[in-house]
Amino acid sequence: LGAVAKGFIFGVPVAIGLLVCRYGPTGDGPMNQWATTVFTLWGFVISATYLDAVADQVVGVLTLFGTVCHIPPTVMGLTVLAWGNALQDALANITVARKGLTSMAVTASFAGPIFNLNIGLGVGFLVLFSTTGTNSFSLSLTPPLKVGFIFSIINGTLILISGVLLFKGRIPQQFGLAALLLYVAYAVVSLSV
Repeated sequence: LGAVAKGFIFGVPVAIGLLVCRYGPTGDGPMNQWATTVFTLWGFVISATYLDAVADQVVGVLTLFGTVCHIPPTVMGLTVLAWGNALQDALANITVARKGLTSMAVTASFAGPIFNLNIGLGVGFLVLFSTTGTNSFSLSLTPPLKVGFIFSIINGTLILISGVLLFKGRIPQQFGLAALLLYVAYAVVSLSV
């Protein structure tokens, strides 16, 4: 590592530690607004870094497990990896909905996957293109991926029809059961194609 990298690696944590000692909460009153913002953003960066490191290891272990047990990558992606990726979002959305914040829960249910698709694929492809020196990538849609697109469209259409057109902005209780059955149908169809 160069001197700049070493300075950054060791200097930033020391600087943040000194800021925490100076501006951290002492129990005498609330923290300064700017200090709270800096600490919150730093906590977010550290959390994202740890989540990335753990996620890399989990994917590696699951890939090894799938290879050793001769489980096709598509099946691993549709089941274990998909559930692991979505479980914390689902639990957060369920908690938010139970607290009566249904608009926030529905918005988060759509915003999370949109963020994952746009930012995850966008950054991933930019990194791929910059490391390989190419400006395009050949992609073939596998049958399970096509099924996923179809079921996503069906789910969105059901929400629009039931929540917007039929029930004037209210999603009926039966939609929960319909969504669960739709997911089961998606999993069965995806695994059988």
